[in-house]
Amino acid sequence: MGILGAGKHESEWEATVRRRIIQNSNSQQAVVHQITRRRLLASGAAGVSWLLTRPIHVAAAADANDRLRVTDIEVHEINVPYEDWIAYELNHYYGPSRRTVYVVHTNSDLIGLGESGSREPDEVISNYIGSNPFDWIGDETSLGLGIAMYDLMGQAAGVPVYKLFGQKYRSWVPKASWTVSTHPQRMANAVRNYASRGYTWMKYHLSPFENVIDQIEAMQAVAPKGFRVHFDLTMGGTDDHTFELLEKISQYPIAGCFEDPLPEKDIEGYAELRNKCRLPILYHHAPLGAGFETQRRAADGYILGHAKLGDAIRRAGLFSQLEIPFSLQNVGGTITQTMTVHMQAAFKTAHLHFNSDTETWKADVVRERHQPVNGLLRVPELPGLGLTLDREELERLKSLTLPEQPKWILKTKYNDGTMMYNIGDPKDPLFMVRPDKRRLVTLNYDAPITTEYWDPNGSQEFGDMFRRLEEESMVLERPM
Repeated sequence: MGILGAGKHESEWEATVRRRIIQNSNSQQAVVHQITRRRLLASGAAGVSWLLTRPIHVAAAADANDRLRVTDIEVHEINVPYEDWIAYELNHYYGPSRRTVYVVHTNSDLIGLGESGSREPDEVISNYIGSNPFDWIGDETSLGLGIAMYDLMGQAAGVPVYKLFGQKYRSWVPKASWTVSTHPQRMANAVRNYASRGYTWMKYHLSPFENVIDQIEAMQAVAPKGFRVHFDLTMGGTDDHTFELLEKISQYPIAGCFEDPLPEKDIEGYAELRNKCRLPILYHHAPLGAGFETQRRAADGYILGHAKLGDAIRRAGLFSQLEIPFSLQNVGGTITQTMTVHMQAAFKTAHLHFNSDTETWKADVVRERHQPVNGLLRVPELPGLGLTLDREELERLKSLTLPEQPKWILKTKYNDGTMMYNIGDPKDPLFMVRPDKRRLVTLNYDAPITTEYWDPNGSQEFGDMFRRLEEESMVLERPM
């Protein structure tokens, strides 16, 4: 039965979809107009391409909603607690998590939702006030507000957002989980938790403060068959022989792929490494925008991180033309995750697992919760993003106060008894994966070490070491 055809055998889901589409259609009083040559030319090349490839009812909806305007944008800065079981390590890396939510009002009853990691400046937000959401097709100004515009466009047209990007290539999109590099048993706990929640992939950035082989063996011991780990090497910064390290990791069944294993400008090195490595090589920070890199076949797949919508559309065309898989990595809550699902549903070769870190937070501002089935998320079919604002939860998260994580000490012990001490600072999380940035020492991922997190405890011992580190930056002590 078609979505619009009500019948006694329609499911609750079909009935909900039908009611939402009829409601949106009635609220907009859509009138089909002929698209004139002048409208096509005024929309520019991107707009022409979009209109010529859309189903006629979508193009007609854009024309019929000419008078639709953004009247107000609520900007809410929220604090979101981590899931209890992973809060310890995430707080040590980043401190409490904050995000910005946009609630966009129009001169109709339509409301669009967007979000970003940080607040857009007022001058950027003001660009959207008074505009028609359809003015922002292929938005190149703001990812967070662009999401809200697409939510509004989909609702106005009565179609799910993916239809604004193209034909649907997949109804289920692969979604990976995420954690940070920490003690081997905590890594094993992450695998155990995520596998129980329906994930089949987990990504993390390697840290030279932990032995990667110890981590892998702990994770492998608890991983169900088929569970894979995505290793991000953050573009080097260690003294490892990269090929040898990757070959050693590749021996384990849990090893799945490697991201950014070399400095980003070493395009020829990527091409050579890809030809030698048995597991896929993924390129995230492509210095030339993936143009020359794809011609050199420097990687098996690509990751677009926080790309503006217009840029993502162009790159998706490039990857599609060359039949190269890719994924989008946009960190955020359910709003961001859902937008990514819609986009990867419509981009031909976007069949790599994506990360949004949504699973690390235990609260959100929308009522819907999307859980993976065997690592896959279902593409929503309701108009727009298909999400419902939870106003009460939004207000709670705005007023929520989360305790700050103070600076702490990384207490690292080598097998020969040597001790290394460094300050851990949540405001400098890059240090945890690229300690070379402080220009103190070059480490490696397979050193015989173990690390503890030494939190402020009021002891003289902690105070003395912390003051010493403030003076010396790093302390190395020979075994007694």
